[in-house]
Amino acid sequence: MAEVKSKILIIGGTGYIGKFMVTASIRSGHPTFALIRDATPSDPAKAKLLEDFKASGVTLLQGDLADHESLVKAIKQVDVVISTVGFMQTADQSKILDAIKEAGNIKRFFPSEFGNDVDHSHVVEAAKTILVEKVQFRRAVEASGIPYTFVVCNWFAGYFLPTLAQAGATGLPVDKVTILGDGNVKAIFADEDDVAAFTIRSADDPRTLNKILYLRPSANTLTHNELVSLWEKKIGRTFQRVYIPEEQVLKQIQEGPFQMTIILAIMHSVFVKGDHTNFEIDPSFGVEATALYPDVKYTTVDEYLNRFL
Repeated sequence: MAEVKSKILIIGGTGYIGKFMVTASIRSGHPTFALIRDATPSDPAKAKLLEDFKASGVTLLQGDLADHESLVKAIKQVDVVISTVGFMQTADQSKILDAIKEAGNIKRFFPSEFGNDVDHSHVVEAAKTILVEKVQFRRAVEASGIPYTFVVCNWFAGYFLPTLAQAGATGLPVDKVTILGDGNVKAIFADEDDVAAFTIRSADDPRTLNKILYLRPSANTLTHNELVSLWEKKIGRTFQRVYIPEEQVLKQIQEGPFQMTIILAIMHSVFVKGDHTNFEIDPSFGVEATALYPDVKYTTVDEYLNRFL
């Protein structure tokens, strides 16, 4: 007898990581639901996305984080809730938690994490405040007694690789690259499709219950220097490498425009402080995705960079 796959509700399904999550859920054969505020959005891209969702078999449920009744009603129809709301909405997730408590039927809740591990962080302002909210929400979820999984995928490949992790750049470097620190600290990059695939895979897995699911694909764990060298090899050119010492990075973070300081602060925590790789995953709190699901073929950084050739 085939196992019955849990019904999954994705909140924030039209967002950056949300759309990958919806696709992965449907692809894996889960009855998939997406919470949407507006069934006929004025944004053509969003409207098209909702059409695609419907065509692939997604059930669209109308609801809003600000409307408790609509949330409870949606949650009562499913087994698993995955929140993929953006970082500006981290605090609003308490409304999801309240609705899950009232519904009383959820087998697993995935809060919106999908970045660095907020409990192993050395991030400075302006990014620190965002992470503090995430830490507080983790504690609230743990205290609620609701079954959960936190997903730590480290860095989205689609956000960092198209610029070779150049803060504020809009494309690949032409002649020189800027490297924070000495460029020898390991960072981890994960393709968004893979983040979603591993998350959905873990939804019914008892091994990930009340644990942190870490994505640490060995082929995607590289220093900034290694990343640059990999690209140089592909295009047969070398770049001038400009190294920014830590004190200068911190100065830029203090003085730069707000949006830029958030990116720089997160890059400083990873490329200088080593926040992706400077701790071991203890089985008491975490499991590693590629070890749990060796059959999931993930996209390597090497393969990802080929898209830009």
